[in-house]
Amino acid sequence: MSRPDVLSARQAAILRVIGDWIIEHGEAPTVREIGARVGLASTGSVAYQLGRLEARGLIRRTGHRWRSCRLCA
Repeated sequence: MSRPDVLSARQAAILRVIGDWIIEHGEAPTVREIGARVGLASTGSVAYQLGRLEARGLIRRTGHRWRSCRLCA
């Protein structure tokens, strides 16, 4: 059974990618760019993980697209 307060390795990697990308490019990466960096070919898998992170309050979107996400923590 997983603990709800602990991030999976994949979720931690996604948060790192988002933070690093924002620092480097000034905006969040696309779902495809995140997938390429963390080794996920399916955009659906990336979107699922982003949704889980958003539900936990670790990221938020300023628009409807994931590219508008920002780190909260």
